[in-house]
Amino acid sequence: MTARARHDTKPANKTKEAPGVPMDRQRRRFLGASATAALASTTVAMPAIAQTSPEVKWRLTSSFPRSLDTIYGTAQTLAKMVSDATDGKFQIQTFPAGEIVGGLQALDAVSNGSVECAHTGTYFYIGKDPTLAFGTGVPFGFNSRQQHSWWFFGGGDEIINSVLKNYNVLGIPAGNSGCQMGGFFRKELNTLDDLKGLKFRIGGIGGQVLAKLGVVPQQLAPGDVYPALERGTLDAAEFVGPYDDEKLGLVKVAKYYYYPGWWEGGAMLHLIINQEQWDKLPKHYQAILRNACEAANNWMLAKYDAVNPPALRRLVQQGAELRAFPQPIMEAGYKASFELYHELAAQNPSFKKALDSMLAMRNEQLVWWQIAEYSYDSFSIRMRGRN
Repeated sequence: MTARARHDTKPANKTKEAPGVPMDRQRRRFLGASATAALASTTVAMPAIAQTSPEVKWRLTSSFPRSLDTIYGTAQTLAKMVSDATDGKFQIQTFPAGEIVGGLQALDAVSNGSVECAHTGTYFYIGKDPTLAFGTGVPFGFNSRQQHSWWFFGGGDEIINSVLKNYNVLGIPAGNSGCQMGGFFRKELNTLDDLKGLKFRIGGIGGQVLAKLGVVPQQLAPGDVYPALERGTLDAAEFVGPYDDEKLGLVKVAKYYYYPGWWEGGAMLHLIINQEQWDKLPKHYQAILRNACEAANNWMLAKYDAVNPPALRRLVQQGAELRAFPQPIMEAGYKASFELYHELAAQNPSFKKALDSMLAMRNEQLVWWQIAEYSYDSFSIRMRGRN
């Protein structure tokens, strides 16, 4: 490079001065303009963000009492997840059964707009359409994982929500009890004849199946079950499983504790949402709510898996005598279940669609279950205590 070249070369980052304007004044003008532009862009953007994340306040009515901290607690857990994910902008206030409406009126309250949503089981509403039994689960249907799989990959979502649409609501899975117990009985069951005339607290489609076997099904609120058993106006009662049954104190008035609850192999609960309220939500609030329902579903099943084993031990220590349902009763229950299903399918196209869908998926799943899950679990059970 020549001396002349070195003399003519200027630094690349040096700003050329405007004629007659000192460099420091140009710099101040530039910085001032940049700040004004930044402030203007912030002023435009902030309202746009606020509009997409509005303040939303919903009320949720549960079909379950506050004392059942796992089932009712699932709704509370769901509400907290939604609030946390939206920085408190989407609030869902939960109410136990009876504070706004009775537990079995939850769907109606959502349908007519009295509340925005409810935590409930669709099988409580088979009087509206028996197809809704499949949303929660039917006797000798799916276990909890199979029920979940059917909902998302076997057509369950479409089938159940096509029925719920008639009542201006939609359902999203939000909880599962796992397989339940068969309940507490005041007398031992040995033959099918022992079921005849038996006054049994059980509702839904399971009650209809047992009615075919001579049982007199009764639908009572949880708080009424204990005194009815104590007085003898009930002979037996089922609710959920050891953890909740212990809270009801049934072991004090009925000592025979039967298993399994073949009418509820994996009872799925739902968040039932008013359709207009759902449609008003921003898309990301809808996504947050769906994800919270899925997380609550897993929370409830995990909680029951943790609390039922020690509760069962305590019930046995308190005098519960565990009994498996006799094989003739199981087989008669199976036969009566599918007789009822085919009767209902002949009358109701939606029920037939749900039944065909369930059977197709169940028959496939049971082959896989026998090979993998069942063989693994059976071996682990045989080896228990040997480690």
